Amino acid sequence: MLKLLSEYITYSLLKLQHGTHIADAIDFFIYDTLKIFILLSVIIFAVSIIRSYFPPEKTKRILSHKKEFIGNILAAMLGVVTPFCSCSAVPLFIGFVEAGVPLGVTFSFLISSPMVNEVAVVLLFGLFGWKVTAIYIGSGLFVAIFGGLVIGKLKLEKWVEEYVYQFHNGQEYEIIKQTFKERLQYAKDSTLDILKRIWLYIFIAIGIGGFIHGYVPEDFLVRYAGPGNPFAVPIAVLIGVPLYANAAGVIPIVFALMEKGLSTGTVLAFMMAVTALSFPEMIILRKVLKIQLLAVFVGIMTVTIIAVGYLFNTIL
Repeated sequence: MLKLLSEYITYSLLKLQHGTHIADAIDFFIYDTLKIFILLSVIIFAVSIIRSYFPPEKTKRILSHKKEFIGNILAAMLGVVTPFCSCSAVPLFIGFVEAGVPLGVTFSFLISSPMVNEVAVVLLFGLFGWKVTAIYIGSGLFVAIFGGLVIGKLKLEKWVEEYVYQFHNGQEYEIIKQTFKERLQYAKDSTLDILKRIWLYIFIAIGIGGFIHGYVPEDFLVRYAGPGNPFAVPIAVLIGVPLYANAAGVIPIVFALMEKGLSTGTVLAFMMAVTALSFPEMIILRKVLKIQLLAVFVGIMTVTIIAVGYLFNTIL
């Protein structure tokens, strides 16, 4: 339905010609704008209802393990089985901070959730078998745990936007005691409040994705990060950063790239960059992180993903 609507607007109302760069970009922008805002509204609404049922202390007890390393592992594993994408980063981040979950543990979840998910695991297993699937899961968990541990050790809470710590401060117990109707109203208000804060950032992110989709050639990555290039891994990461897709959405691209001869490590680094380090996701996260913390996060993730890519290029 959404695809038909975006095509109707692009080709019937705007009268753009099929197959042109501008038409592809506009069609992508309209379709993804509709899709993301619907998904975002549903996700925020659902997360808000769930949060109204569970006291922050329960979340904190699960993820705020006295041994932070254990908390990072639990958070990363929870992210694997939780179907959230980068567009849900803001409400999740607010909820975790509100619950008192340590910053490093929160980042372990935020990294693993979009990077590794059950849909991607099923698709990878069907296309490549258990070995590549195991590598994907293991690498994603390693990056999430390592990245969260480093951020936690650096004690960077001062670089989280102040409003995050004040968000619905002190209202947790009242929310738990509400009727279901009151919970729905709370979820509605929370959804509208967060959407008002981030709608412009979402438009910018999707616009970037639309430009990439319409104007970047399909063989661009193969041309510059193909076999034999010693800088293939960092190039693949740089190319993946501006893109906007979840792990399941990028797998068809991964399959095509591996068929064209790209090494496993290079493709894995590209996939991780798209799902966990994309520029559109950074724009969204900027609403809750100050630029210093965002820069630290990007730096840690970039170094880790490139290291993983080179490692698997070496051993496979």
